[in-house]
Amino acid sequence: MNKIQLISDKNQRSLKIKSVIQKKINQNKVKRSNITIVIGGDGFMLQTLKKNRKSKKTFYGINSGSYGFLMNKFSSKNIISNLHKARMITISPLEMVIKNNKNQTKKHIAINEVSILRQSRQAASLSIYHGSKQVIKKLVSDGVLVSTPAGSTAYNLSVHGPILSLNSKKLSIAPISAFRPRRWKGKIVSDKSKIIIRNLNSKKRPISAVADNIEVRNAKNIFIRTNHKIRFNLLYDKNKSLQKKIKIEQLRNETK
Repeated sequence: MNKIQLISDKNQRSLKIKSVIQKKINQNKVKRSNITIVIGGDGFMLQTLKKNRKSKKTFYGINSGSYGFLMNKFSSKNIISNLHKARMITISPLEMVIKNNKNQTKKHIAINEVSILRQSRQAASLSIYHGSKQVIKKLVSDGVLVSTPAGSTAYNLSVHGPILSLNSKKLSIAPISAFRPRRWKGKIVSDKSKIIIRNLNSKKRPISAVADNIEVRNAKNIFIRTNHKIRFNLLYDKNKSLQKKIKIEQLRNETK
């Protein structure tokens, strides 16, 4: 027997879509098995994936939020057909390990990005390493952002970071409101890289590190790498893949 799990956000629109889909599934045979249908926005999808990081299920997102870049558009008429024809892509998250000013260590994963942000009115003062190589000796800014290809059209794009294709095997390092050096535009590195970000003045210029939406305050040293052992399987409607969405954003970015 095919097992399909429905998970929805608690808002009224999500619950209504969930009810419609449940009736459709009860009335139709779904050929694909082990699917979790996630109804909500991008934030709810990220939250659900992290809770199920050890699961081998495939996830089909349905947007009930505002933008829903990681999600599929809901179609009551075609939902069963869309599930049958959906195509799978696999992504791996960033792993963020933080040592704070009390030398405590915390670890979180980020599917979209890790953002390092100033924690006070003082600008952050950071040094950045890519493996053993120094990327920038001293960056004075509001912070810096490390993005995956899947997250490159989100916060990364807002800070003028590059859009990365899903198969690029790259990560983006982008400054947030750089003060010195003003013209530093960031760097693209391999997704096999270990990125190290150090706070050069943790007492006067405290910073926080945020993995998607999970914040750790008073960070001193941040170590970031792609955890290829964790793999999330996402389903997208035929001809509306995540790769295609990213490509559309790339073209839109070039024409504006």
